[in-house]
Amino acid sequence: MERRMISAGFVDDALDCLVRRGIDPAPVLAQAGLAVPFGAAVSAEQYGALWLAASQALDDEFFGLGGRPMRPGSFTLLCHALMGAATLEQALRRALRFLKVVLEDPEGELQVADGLAAIVLKDTGAARSAFAYRTYWIIVHGITCWLVGRRIPLRQVDFRCGPPEHGADYRLFFGAPVRFDQPQSRLAFDAAFLTLPATRGARALKDFLRGAPANILVRYRHDQGLAARVKARLRAVPATAWPGFEDLARQLRLPASTLRRRLADEGSTYRDIKDELRRVLAEALLRDGAKPVGEIAAELGFSEPSAFHRAFRKWTAQSPGAYRRGSA
Repeated sequence: MERRMISAGFVDDALDCLVRRGIDPAPVLAQAGLAVPFGAAVSAEQYGALWLAASQALDDEFFGLGGRPMRPGSFTLLCHALMGAATLEQALRRALRFLKVVLEDPEGELQVADGLAAIVLKDTGAARSAFAYRTYWIIVHGITCWLVGRRIPLRQVDFRCGPPEHGADYRLFFGAPVRFDQPQSRLAFDAAFLTLPATRGARALKDFLRGAPANILVRYRHDQGLAARVKARLRAVPATAWPGFEDLARQLRLPASTLRRRLADEGSTYRDIKDELRRVLAEALLRDGAKPVGEIAAELGFSEPSAFHRAFRKWTAQSPGAYRRGSA
């Protein structure tokens, strides 16, 4: 599946919300311009159209997954409520208060500790579906990325619920370590981003709302922009052959200062990109179980296994051995 498409599994999740409310999905699919029967990945624009059509059918912009319906028009009011916020932190706290009033449950809370900021979702009862938590985070993360004019890269995404059948789609969508069956649902990013200024005004908001919700699904995704080009280039060669920063800039035909600045504008650095790719490769190799940890460390370009152990603990809060045992 092309990485910028929305997987068929997420469309199925949306349609299941209709079925559970006794609503025939066929007219909703038709209204969104999708074929009936459905069964393929869709573009962000098509998924956005489906979200709008489902919202009308359900009279709920949250797919009927909250304690109370998020009536159509709530998303627009939420965006207006964030106008005038000075920083990302202030905007986030406003957004979470607004959604608490509208949805009641789950309740989002911003927690800051150990250099990380986390949006923690609390349920009054049993865990909700992964799709419910994903929808909440899409709304909050998408709006706030737009508000500060850059992508806020994620460090960790935890789900209180168990993994859905298409759990791999969640890892691909968020571009960060994703864990299920956790004590709480939690989306974390570097706390330093909280001080970013909120730069959007009323005129920009009108343009933003004309493209919503499709634009929050794709514009600030982790697989967009120059960082995505860098990732694609690194994936094409072994980790031991990854170029240094100056060599990478020459390969991309960019001055090193320009490459550094443009990556920073996207909320990334070359080191962050390499760490993310190494983590993904490490997790895949550990799940496979065929290679010893020392061999994996060498394959990922670490000078010694102890350096790999330290890095893996930083990425996942687990040792490589514990991760392998948990994935067996």
